[in-house]
Amino acid sequence: MIIYGVALLSICTLAGLFIGDLLGVLLGVPSNVGGVGIAMILLIFGGNWLARRGLLAAKTEQGIEFWSAIYIPIVVAMAAQQNVVGALSSGPMAILAGLLAVGLSFAMVPVLDRLGRQDAAVEKKPHEPGSAAQSVASVQR
Repeated sequence: MIIYGVALLSICTLAGLFIGDLLGVLLGVPSNVGGVGIAMILLIFGGNWLARRGLLAAKTEQGIEFWSAIYIPIVVAMAAQQNVVGALSSGPMAILAGLLAVGLSFAMVPVLDRLGRQDAAVEKKPHEPGSAAQSVASVQR
């Protein structure tokens, strides 16, 4: 059901906001630090984990895809609620936390790309059009 995708999103959002608040307390910043981003990362990994185990039905994926389609307006609305000026005036720790989060996100792009390519290679069957086995067979002829 589509509602299960929304339920997964809400669980990830609550967990992400809690972790973001906890990070804010640990860093001494009086605001949520990356809660929405953490929630989306949890949603990606949670959905992937469920899909690999066959626990994610097509209707559930539709619920997740729906929220993915309106992700940007949600992020803009939640970012508008955060106290950016307060975080920046709290000192260099807030700026450092932001830079580290952005740097870690950029560093994860090649890692996630490699993981995606490995999954695609495993899913391809040896005799499918465009597979390595068929390419070798056509070259040998």
